Amino acid sequence: MKICLLKTVSTTLSRRFLSTTNYKKVTHCIFDLDGLLLDTELVYKKMVTQLCAQYGHKYTDELMMKVLGGTEQRLSEILCNELKLPVTPTEFRDQLLVLGDTMLAGAPLLDGAERLIRHLHKTKVPFALATSSSERSVHTKLAAYKELFSYFHHMVMGSTDKEVKYGKPHPDIFLVAASRFKDKPHPSKCLVFEDSPHGVTAGISAGMQVVMVPDPHLDKKLTTHATIVLPTLAKFRPELFGLPAFQ
Repeated sequence: MKICLLKTVSTTLSRRFLSTTNYKKVTHCIFDLDGLLLDTELVYKKMVTQLCAQYGHKYTDELMMKVLGGTEQRLSEILCNELKLPVTPTEFRDQLLVLGDTMLAGAPLLDGAERLIRHLHKTKVPFALATSSSERSVHTKLAAYKELFSYFHHMVMGSTDKEVKYGKPHPDIFLVAASRFKDKPHPSKCLVFEDSPHGVTAGISAGMQVVMVPDPHLDKKLTTHATIVLPTLAKFRPELFGLPAFQ
């Protein structure tokens, strides 16, 4: 009897908490790619580590945090400047792209990604991709998932999109992504999915709510600005934001 009572109280409190949490109804979704939908972050770390080592430098965690979520050009500019590399940022970026042509191919989907994409497509919720990567690297990464990613209404690739003047943590990429939906929703009606602190900052700055799925080793202090923080996309509950629930 006590166990049943405790379960009832727990369920009631849980429902009450969810009903008073300040989640707002949305109509559109915008996804980051690397580290959120595809497991590419360790691959990128290996790529950059390899390039830095060629010039006698280490790719430290401190440097990684500075470039996380940024465009390929911005990453190259920061590393060339910080490490005083004997190449231009453009040359470094080109070397990175060449490595990516092989190392990024076939990266696996992360937990919950495919289920959520198929669910939104089935329930006719418009969704787009907003990645800092270039068209070239996105093509490589998505080659194995053409059918799944064909469900996205459109894709904004920050490193090569002329309308994205400033990369994350600036809001440009998410505002551009929102503007390219046919019905051009207000930013407040868009829900962003991100894994990086810079990406979350960009989404919040754009006037959007942000679901953050951070690397488990990330300092918790860097996740406090997200609307909600989840361990994986598999834990996302669409109904909290007024979207159709999973069946």
